[in-house]
Amino acid sequence: MTPVWIYQIAGFVLGLLLGSFLNLCIARLPRHESVVTPRSRCPQCRTTIRWYDNIPVLSWLLLRGRCRDCKAGIAWQYPLVELGTAAWFCLCVSRFFSAYSSSHDFGGAFTDQDFQQVIVSASLAILGFLLIGLMVMDWQTLRLPDAFTLAGIAIGVFLVCTQTLFLGPTEGQIRLANHHITLRAPGSGRAEGNLFLTGTEALIMGRVAAICGAALILLLIRWGYKALRKREGMGLGDVKLIAMIAAFLGFWPAVVALFAGTFAATIYGVFLLILGRANGLTKLAFGSFLAAGGLFAALFGNRLIEMYAALLR
Repeated sequence: MTPVWIYQIAGFVLGLLLGSFLNLCIARLPRHESVVTPRSRCPQCRTTIRWYDNIPVLSWLLLRGRCRDCKAGIAWQYPLVELGTAAWFCLCVSRFFSAYSSSHDFGGAFTDQDFQQVIVSASLAILGFLLIGLMVMDWQTLRLPDAFTLAGIAIGVFLVCTQTLFLGPTEGQIRLANHHITLRAPGSGRAEGNLFLTGTEALIMGRVAAICGAALILLLIRWGYKALRKREGMGLGDVKLIAMIAAFLGFWPAVVALFAGTFAATIYGVFLLILGRANGLTKLAFGSFLAAGGLFAALFGNRLIEMYAALLR
């Protein structure tokens, strides 16, 4: 039996590699550049980075945060993004094995529920990758590229559809109402039954409704602000971002992400006002706070929703 820590290390290493690629996306996508060609280059002297100078975190440490050729400084962003992505992937692996071990003995045969948990953990890892990238991109450029937001919505819906393949016969089924049908054929009577949505219909339709509902919230805020202030206050990128979060997590976790992101942005804005570094017209990278709220909701959203629901009972 392979120890769990082996899988955690594998997840960490995979996160480092994907974090390195994420840095490339952060540098190029807001400028509408290809992430395939050309190879990574120093932003100062434009020299192609050697493969041994492109090892996540390690190369940055060995080079002491400077380009080998021109000695220009390499931003802290690069190792931080790599380590952040690695830590997120390691956490996703840990959460999967925690759920797996709580359902049956480790090493047992995989069930449909285990495959569902694999998809949920993969969704969490992908969402973290996208949100970390969007958080940094919006902070630096005030842009949220469609290559992440719209592609993220498509990926989230695809993973939900994949998850339905492993639902049990009645798992996730929702009864809508009782119905009574009078049969008029000779010898027949009155039939009783239920009107319901299958688990597949409920999961897919519910997630599509979540995407539309979450996007509509920010659209209404955007339209209301423009009607009152006669100027744009929020970009459509933020609308696509909340829709992407809903595609992965559902409607209520997306609302938690919106609340957490708005709260954090408000605190930051007040702090800037106190320091005299901002005024009422200063633009904030709200997408960065919303992305951070999405990470928070991915980890704690369902638990907070359950606690809130318990208070209302």
